[in-house]
Amino acid sequence: MLDTLPLLQKIPFPAIKRKKLDILQINLGYRCNQQCLHCHVNAGPNRKEEMSSEILLQIINFVKENHIRCVDLTGGAPEMHPDFIELIKTFYELGVAVIDRCNLTILNETGYENTAEKLAEYKVEIVASMPCYLEENVDKQRGSGVFESSIEALLSLNKLGYGQQDSGLKLNLVYNPQGASLSPGQIELEHDYKKFLFNEFGIVFNQLFTMTNVPVNRFGSMLLSKKDFDPYMKLLQEAYQAENLASLMCRQQLSVDWQGYIYDCDFNQMLGLPISSNRDNRQNHNLHISQVSAEDLNSRDIIVAGHCYACTAGQGSSCGGALS
Repeated sequence: MLDTLPLLQKIPFPAIKRKKLDILQINLGYRCNQQCLHCHVNAGPNRKEEMSSEILLQIINFVKENHIRCVDLTGGAPEMHPDFIELIKTFYELGVAVIDRCNLTILNETGYENTAEKLAEYKVEIVASMPCYLEENVDKQRGSGVFESSIEALLSLNKLGYGQQDSGLKLNLVYNPQGASLSPGQIELEHDYKKFLFNEFGIVFNQLFTMTNVPVNRFGSMLLSKKDFDPYMKLLQEAYQAENLASLMCRQQLSVDWQGYIYDCDFNQMLGLPISSNRDNRQNHNLHISQVSAEDLNSRDIIVAGHCYACTAGQGSSCGGALS
């Protein structure tokens, strides 16, 4: 795997600081039933990393003590963690909103057949990867048969009430570009998705989130191998929009890795760029979720590098889709 970090650290990005913590994004591990080309986590079936019960308890305590509004569960496939169902139940009982970053196909795998029902029972918001509404493009990016399995999962979620008006069960889809390009307009593309998926399959959903591919790990390595890294970075920098700085997800969101260490975002996590160790300078070292409070993090410098341009380019990009 080719390392993009030395190249990214040479690219300056405007200084930004953290605001009040609102969302805790928790990476439960890197194991996944898929191995997508654009995956910045390098997730796959052979990954063994998995959050321990001890770290899970520390995170639950952090959420309770710091009155965190929302937890965002990711991976890999977060549903593959053995304590996933118990975890979403715990947060539901605490009154904490839960987002599940779902690849859809996991819901059809042996041993996970009842996961969708549990997601509905505990009112979990689903943010599901669906990088295109055309079978050929989806299978090219995510593997043969993934589109068909995703459609099957979406139909099952619709039957449970997900995406249905006034059900209270949110189903949002995620679009990623096929390669080294920016996303089309989110509103226009959402219209195309909704029209095609409903007309062809009767599928409904709430929103489409467009996310720019970030040049780290598997995607970054692919760019380097094809000599597309520099042109892609130039594209991102030329599309920079300063107004997107105010809405960057890293300002109110914290990323926690499977070992409990904290980062400004999951892209920094994958690059091994820990959160700033204090508020006065940009020195940094690994801080653990058990060592900090939400108040401690206010106004800290955010660790930035060239990959941050992926979040500010054009309409902007975040875990919640376009910024503008």
